[in-house]
Amino acid sequence: MTVTRVAAIDCGTNSIRLLIADLDPATGEITDLDRRMVINRLGQDVDRTGRLTPEALERTFAACREYAGLIAAHGVGPGRIRLTATSASRDAANAGDFTAGVKDILGVEPEVITGEEEAHLSFLGATKELTGTDLPTPYLVFDLGGGSTEFVLGAAEVQAARSVNIGCVRMTERHFGGSEIPTPDQIARARADIGAALDLAAETVPLDAAATLVGVAGTVTTMAGIVLGLPAYDSGRIHHSRLSLEQVREVSTRLLGATHAERAAIPVMHPGRVDVIAAGALVLLEVMERTGAAELVVSEHDILDGIAWSIAS
Repeated sequence: MTVTRVAAIDCGTNSIRLLIADLDPATGEITDLDRRMVINRLGQDVDRTGRLTPEALERTFAACREYAGLIAAHGVGPGRIRLTATSASRDAANAGDFTAGVKDILGVEPEVITGEEEAHLSFLGATKELTGTDLPTPYLVFDLGGGSTEFVLGAAEVQAARSVNIGCVRMTERHFGGSEIPTPDQIARARADIGAALDLAAETVPLDAAATLVGVAGTVTTMAGIVLGLPAYDSGRIHHSRLSLEQVREVSTRLLGATHAERAAIPVMHPGRVDVIAAGALVLLEVMERTGAAELVVSEHDILDGIAWSIAS
């Protein structure tokens, strides 16, 4: 078996993630060697100021230094490392500081990809292993990130894609800032904002045309862990689990009404998601209601896996 060892890094608005894996293009098999995440909150205050803060940059560079050591330890060869950067670094006026720092640490130029390319990579990562399953097509994959959410409709190939600026960090800072428990008025304003963004997405992607709705990224997988009642985060049990609309509605209502301490006490909750999970849950609920989906398929494989496959192609 001929395999290719790659290192994929996804630097988003809320987290920076690493996947070191062996890929077999002939079989479509991906074997994880190391998969990890650091909450770096690169998008801190970007929606308000239009700039990356020094603190956010240093958190990101610290994670990059850790990842550089792991990549070297696994012997990933030249030309087999790819780092893509998404919403926060697209929006920031001082994105050049980010680019220079990452290149100095990892030796690769970060690719500040468009929302549409982000959507295509998310679709590739989430659906490559679904081929041959009994899940009907077309799929609608949505990647609910910190600053943006990508929607991609397709089967064997992408048919339509759109990125819109709704995400758990952006919605928290824009609508819930300063409130431990958001008020009904704050929730109503957030719903209106999300609805307007979904209207934009629907101009390009028919959101009600999918036979299977597939959700990826941390908000979605955390919601799945809560619904499953897991005593600790378990990616094996979360991957390809299914959430009903009623389950999503129940958990989102619970999170929107919970204190910071109550959210932090949830066993599957990453500490870096405690303050943004309620807004993320609201986005998830609005997406499901807009699409008319009775259930959601949760995938642990997402843009990070898509980046990995793009290196080997």
